[in-house]
Amino acid sequence: MRHIAIIGSGPAGYYTAEAAQKMWGEDVRVDIFDRLPVPYGLIRSGVAPDHQSIKAVSARYEKVALADNVRFVGNVTIGEDVSIEELQTLYDAVVLATGAPHDRTLGLPGEALGNVFGSAAFVGWYNGHPQFAGLDPDLSGSTAVVIGNGNVALDVARILAKTRAEFVGSDIVGHALNALDVSRITQIVVLGRRGPHQIAMTPKELGELAHLSRACPRINPADLPDEGEDMMLEPGQRKSVMLLRSFAAIPEAHRDDKPVDIDFDFFAAPRALIGEGAVTGIEVERTRLDGGRAVGTGETYVIPASLVVACIGYQTSPIPGVPFDESAGRFANDEGRIVRGLYCVGWARRGPSGTIGTNRPDGYAIVERIAEDLGASAGGGHPRRGRAGFDELAAARGLDVVTFRDWKKIEAAENLAAREGAPREKFVVVAAMIAARTDADLAADGAV
Repeated sequence: MRHIAIIGSGPAGYYTAEAAQKMWGEDVRVDIFDRLPVPYGLIRSGVAPDHQSIKAVSARYEKVALADNVRFVGNVTIGEDVSIEELQTLYDAVVLATGAPHDRTLGLPGEALGNVFGSAAFVGWYNGHPQFAGLDPDLSGSTAVVIGNGNVALDVARILAKTRAEFVGSDIVGHALNALDVSRITQIVVLGRRGPHQIAMTPKELGELAHLSRACPRINPADLPDEGEDMMLEPGQRKSVMLLRSFAAIPEAHRDDKPVDIDFDFFAAPRALIGEGAVTGIEVERTRLDGGRAVGTGETYVIPASLVVACIGYQTSPIPGVPFDESAGRFANDEGRIVRGLYCVGWARRGPSGTIGTNRPDGYAIVERIAEDLGASAGGGHPRRGRAGFDELAAARGLDVVTFRDWKKIEAAENLAAREGAPREKFVVVAAMIAARTDADLAADGAV
C-alpha cells in the first residue's frame, strides 16, 4: 500500500491525487491537506467570480475526492499543526501543491501607502478568502490604477467596472458587491511596461471588456505597432492584439454613452507611489523596447490614483525545513523532486505560470517520478502508517480536522444563503465555516 500526502487542495493537488489513483488503483491512500476548511484553492478564491464556467472544473475534483482512497484533511496548517518532517515519517511521499498565494512586491517607494494592494489580496477580498475578507478598499476616489498586462489585471479592471446587475450569476461575496455598488471610480488605468505585442492577456478575457454596460476600453492608436507586424505573433496573441485595435477604433460617440473609462497605458513603468497616508498618484516613466525589454527613456509623468492594485505575479510560501528558491519564489526542486520522498507540483514547482489545465500533466508527471523513487516496495521495506498515523497525531494535538463530508455541509449552507441569482454566498470567516458544519451535525441529530 502506498501512502501519499498532498499539501494543498487546489487544481495541482487534485490532479496529483487523480494521477495516483490511476497509477496504483486501490493500492494507494491519498490525504489532501489544506489550511482552510474548504477545498479547491485557486478555483474558489482566485478564479474571477463572474467566470463560473471555469469554476465548474471543481466537479472533476469532487469525483476524485469522493473515492474511498482519497481524503480531504482541512483546517490543518502544515508547518504549524504538523511539520513536514512528521509527515515524511508517516507517508511514502509528501507532495507540496501549495500554489503561489502571495503577491510579488513592487519594490517601489510608497508601496506601503494606504489603498495599495497586491492582486492576491484584492482578488481574495472580492472572492471571500478569509485572509483578505477584511481588506476594505476605499473606492470613493475617481481613478484606479491596475499595474500589469496579464489576465489577472483584466479581471481586476473588469470587476471594478461592472454594475451590480452584471454580477448576476456570479459568486462575488456580498461585502465586495455592496462596496462596488457605491464605487465612485470612473477611470481605470491598466499600466504596462511594454507594448501591445507583449501582453499576456488571452482573447476571451480581453474581449469581455467590449461588452461591459457602463465601461469602455480606450487605447491610444499611437501605441499600436504597424498592423503587418501582427503576422509574426502566435494566433492567440494575434487575436488579442486585433481586439486592442478594435478598442482603439471605438467612436467617441460610443464612449460618451459610458461613464467609466478603462485606459490602457502601454510603455509605462511605475517608478514611485505618491501620497501621504494613502496613495494619490503614481510616478511613471515612459519606456521603449530594446530587444523585447522595456528600458526607461527618462520621460516621467504622474497619474492620479486613489486606488492601486499591483498584478505583477505571485510567489509560493516557504515552509520550515523545505529548501526554497527565493529568486524564483518557489521551492527548490529538480523536475518536481525536492529530495527523495518530498516533491512539489504546480506553481509550487514551476512558479506562477500556465493555466489551470497545465497542472494536470504536471500532476501526472510527479506521480510517475514518485513511482520511480518508490520502486517495487513502498517505504523502502519500512511500511508507513499513512492516515492512521496522522489521525493518532491529530487526536493527540486536538486538531479539529474538517473532512470532505464536512465541506459538503459547509457548501450546502453557502448555497442556502445565496442571494437571488447567485450560486452561493461564501463564508469569509473560518469560524463561521466550522460553525456551519457543527450546525448541520446538530440538525441531523435533531438537536436544533
